[in-house]
Amino acid sequence: MHKRKLHHHWTQIRPFRSWYFLVLAGVFLCIGVYGLRQNNLKAIELRDKVAQVDEANGDVEAALQELRQHTHTHMNSSLSGGATGIQQPVQLKYRFERLVEVEKARVTAQNAPIYTEAQRSCEQLFPGSLNDSGRIQCIEEFVAQRGVKEVVVPDALYKFSFVSPLWSPDLAGISLLLSGIFFITFAIRTYLERWLKNRLAQ
Repeated sequence: MHKRKLHHHWTQIRPFRSWYFLVLAGVFLCIGVYGLRQNNLKAIELRDKVAQVDEANGDVEAALQELRQHTHTHMNSSLSGGATGIQQPVQLKYRFERLVEVEKARVTAQNAPIYTEAQRSCEQLFPGSLNDSGRIQCIEEFVAQRGVKEVVVPDALYKFSFVSPLWSPDLAGISLLLSGIFFITFAIRTYLERWLKNRLAQ
């Protein structure tokens, strides 16, 4: 390429100093990191809100939907429950405990007449004291055979893990994208400057 043309190209790109792009890359990187942090803090805030609504026996579905919407549309907002996850999964602890208590109460109520019947039946078989080990064993076996079993409430149904996208068009995502673009521009501008200077010096 003719040196005059090379010089023309050099005069065109010279006003755009390399460090301009590096500074812009750094600024947008800082904004992006701030955005990532805010996304995570918001997710934690919404997770805590779910726990509060759950404890108050409120509209958990709406609180979960709000958390799900935020997590699915903002990067770095996962509340993973995996082996390597820092955060624990979202747990509806109080709803689970309430259901367990309801199940226990149901079983107790249904087994009450069976227990009474067991006492009456075992009194005839073991007319001695109530503390008689034979009578106690008899009652336990009677209830075990005829009584209602407690249904286990699966706790997995009350645990949720939401996964955030790798990139999202929010403050964090756009800032990190611009930071990458400016850093690449800085690298290209630096290479072109060195290449043109080298060619012009020949």
